[in-house]
Amino acid sequence: MDRKIIHIDMDAFYASIEQRDNPGLQGKPVAVGGERQRGVVAAASYEARKFGVRSAMPSVTAKKKCPQLIFVKPRFQVYKEVSSQIRKIFLEYTDLVEPLSLDEAYLDVSENKFNIPLATEIAREIKARILAKTGLKASAGVSVNKFLAKIASDYDKPDGLFIIKPHQAEGFVEKLEIERFYGIGKVTAEKMHQMGIHTGKDLKTYSLSELVRIFGKVGSFYYTIARGLDDRPVDPNRIRKSVGTEHTYDHDLFGLPEILYHLKNVENELVDRLRRNSALGRTLTLKVKFEDFEQLTRSRSLVEFYTPATIHAASVELAGSIEYAKRGVRLLGLTLSNFEHPEELDAYQLSIDFAEE
Repeated sequence: MDRKIIHIDMDAFYASIEQRDNPGLQGKPVAVGGERQRGVVAAASYEARKFGVRSAMPSVTAKKKCPQLIFVKPRFQVYKEVSSQIRKIFLEYTDLVEPLSLDEAYLDVSENKFNIPLATEIAREIKARILAKTGLKASAGVSVNKFLAKIASDYDKPDGLFIIKPHQAEGFVEKLEIERFYGIGKVTAEKMHQMGIHTGKDLKTYSLSELVRIFGKVGSFYYTIARGLDDRPVDPNRIRKSVGTEHTYDHDLFGLPEILYHLKNVENELVDRLRRNSALGRTLTLKVKFEDFEQLTRSRSLVEFYTPATIHAASVELAGSIEYAKRGVRLLGLTLSNFEHPEELDAYQLSIDFAEE
């Protein structure tokens, strides 16, 4: 039996809350975050996005793109309170709710508390109830698995409701640009472009063994999603233990300068995945595999959570602590672990990732 999965994603959540609570901000380009020289945009309203302003963008850059941009300091506790209101609405329909962050979650409504046969009807009801309760708009994606539901919710933003039916799944994914695949970051997308992979149809031409050889374990995930398949359950008790990425190179790397150059790409992809998953951790692990397949790992733990800046500093330090001699390196990987539950960390993530320094 086909599952009925909904992905709900709040539209410009933090910025929309600020516009809701301050009528003077409505209809204006708003950025949540710090305005100073080293500030970073935590969230941008849709009015600001029209100018190219995006989350994680340096505030100086955002201001150049949109001179009339209005900066607002984050109110972490308010965002958590609104998220809790939304979560209660979800739980009225199903106990199978898997939060990804404060502003998005998966729901498995294959069996639901109101015995509503159509997942689309449930999604429409939830969107209406969120609007009535909080004054905020949400986008919803409906399909037979988590991957497709996530893609669907992003397809018709803002205030969208998009459905990918079972018979449409494979054809839809074939036409989808690789940048729009959930789980494929910028660095991986660039590597795929170099391989001639621009759409799901291109990705399907690679065998399972080829994708695993090129991308490691995650290659098997790419193989299945290229076919519109994803058997991951909606897990209300899921606690992420680690987030990592690794690259295997066609030619061995020699010498610390070349290793650090390529390690920066691994680092960028790790940071991208952390942001996508709203994940925070205290332990960073570097993995190095040599040409003779000997493997070494080095780790460093912090009292505070890692930020993009400290990830970079620690990855350079860990790479410099290894004796390479004249051996070539065929694989580099970075993993962040020692997490806590993401629901409790979302506000803190904003405070450390986007605080003015």
